[in-house]
Amino acid sequence: MKSRIFITLVMLLTLSLGIIACQRTEPESPSLTQTPFQSQEPTTTSDLVQSKWQLSQPQTNSLLGIWGSSSSDVFAVGDEGTILHYDGEMWHKMESGTTLDLSGVWLTSPSDVYAVGDEGIILHYNGISWDPIKSPTTYNLKDIWGSSSSDIYIPMFSGGTLLHYNGERWIEMETGLDRPLHGVWGTSATDVFVCGRYNAILHYDGVSWQVMTKGTRNMDIMIAIWGISSEDVFSGNYLGLIVHYDGKTWYTMDSGTHENIFGFWGSSSHNVYAVGTKGTLLHYNGTGWNHLDSGTEDSILGIWGSSANNIFAVGEDGIILHYGGE
Repeated sequence: MKSRIFITLVMLLTLSLGIIACQRTEPESPSLTQTPFQSQEPTTTSDLVQSKWQLSQPQTNSLLGIWGSSSSDVFAVGDEGTILHYDGEMWHKMESGTTLDLSGVWLTSPSDVYAVGDEGIILHYNGISWDPIKSPTTYNLKDIWGSSSSDIYIPMFSGGTLLHYNGERWIEMETGLDRPLHGVWGTSATDVFVCGRYNAILHYDGVSWQVMTKGTRNMDIMIAIWGISSEDVFSGNYLGLIVHYDGKTWYTMDSGTHENIFGFWGSSSHNVYAVGTKGTLLHYNGTGWNHLDSGTEDSILGIWGSSANNIFAVGEDGIILHYGGE
């Protein structure tokens, strides 16, 4: 009898220990400081970027160019003489005095702004009103850039010629290359780059224009050109081709798109943006180009920023994208 009781007690003790062990191996309930696991789709880079770019449409005329002096002084130009100004809070429509399409805008200060466009039109804003400037050409003007208020360049869409302002008057400047020109950008009066049709990329050293030939074969129609420095320049074309100049030669980059590239802007060599047709918005991180979600299918035709955390892009149907950083 005693042996049976002993065996029974041992069995009960073993069972109790097993139950306790099982209880200790069960997962504990989440405490107040723990977050229960939830199954969800991973957040993509596109999702993050889309949440940072704000899309607005203050009017419906397409916007083709943008430039500013600060985060509270930005000008955008476009179809039918459209000129908009951003004061840091809102976009306001300005009276341009023309119905011609405007393609480019550039400034030295809030009271010294130029806009250019079809039929050779050149407008100047003095801080109060926009006034026409007598132009020496009737060819369409696509872009404008200058190193100062007395050194301004405008590519002409014909014959490889630019308009140059020397502080007193506008004169035609021959490049020696008989091809339509699209974009212009530079770092100084002795370091200016221009791009155009049929493999046309030229450089001005303050004395003469030279056609850049190293690495420029099969570039076709180059639309936009922009850079960080004279040894870090980007250009793009109608077929999604992006080329980069390192101070010695141009070489092709993998853009990952066949959409037309219309503009570049960046804050450093590892933070560059490119925009194009069908809402194309690309970012270069110093290693490669990545697609970002612009939130629109409209073509993005121009981009400019005052800093890495304040960037504007404009485009078709009057869309305006704004990136305000984190």
